[in-house]
Amino acid sequence: MAQATRRRGRRGRVALAAVAAVAFGVAGCDAGGGQEPGAAGSRTPSPRPTPLWDTRPGSVAAVGDSITRGFDACAVLTDCPEVSWATGDSEEVDSLAVRLLGRAGAAGRSWNYAETGARMEDLPEQMARAVRRRPELVAVMAGANDACRESVSAMTPVAEFRADFEAAMRTLREALPKAQVYVASVPDLKRLWSQGRTSALGKQIWKLGICPSMLGDADAMDSAAVERRAAVQQRVEDYNKVLREVCAEDRRCRTDDGQVHAYRFGTAQLSRWDWFHPSVEGQAELAEIAYRTVTAPGP
Repeated sequence: MAQATRRRGRRGRVALAAVAAVAFGVAGCDAGGGQEPGAAGSRTPSPRPTPLWDTRPGSVAAVGDSITRGFDACAVLTDCPEVSWATGDSEEVDSLAVRLLGRAGAAGRSWNYAETGARMEDLPEQMARAVRRRPELVAVMAGANDACRESVSAMTPVAEFRADFEAAMRTLREALPKAQVYVASVPDLKRLWSQGRTSALGKQIWKLGICPSMLGDADAMDSAAVERRAAVQQRVEDYNKVLREVCAEDRRCRTDDGQVHAYRFGTAQLSRWDWFHPSVEGQAELAEIAYRTVTAPGP
């Protein structure tokens, strides 16, 4: 992942960080119409209730950051949306959209509005673009760029992160009250540091400015470096807590229950160009986690 440098609201950040199940939602049904249960003399059955969670949504929109754009998966410093875990058409990945809709269905009924370098503050605008397609499922992966900043002090405050995610959810609900949401957790950036630092080439690339808050001085083990990485790790955990809590307030939202964060990405699942973003194999792992979460019969 490359480092974001713009102020709040500006574009131009470079890519983000690396690597989307058990459901985290509330199962149940919307109330059906018809006579009250047990009413005498009723010969007309009540309409079938609408399930709160459809395991086979008919369309998918994706929002988020460079991971969902497939950054550095196919070529250096380049988006590769065809291998996106969410909406790509690559046979090597079998994206969430392909698994749900089939390859032909995904071509016409899935859309990718993620942007390389995006932070959570960008999600409401992305969501506003996505809802125009009226998707039945919105896939969300955002937050790594909020922690991957030029310094620990520049990381997005947790309260702002929460407010931005809540704003994105409101944008969705005002337009599409019955759309479903899948939310991937923020990857374990410290795990990615520990894997990537085994590559001399990877560490040289990191010096170009990829996630300095975690990857700067990759071999340093002094107390300041250890405390810096621990602060980034804690902030990622705080972001994931926000994602779980906000999603839990929405009956049609499921998180991956921390599975992306917990996944032990190895060097095979990391880009050979930056040793931080997911490789094609890593994208396939994210697609599998997302598909299991979306198709799980209950939380």
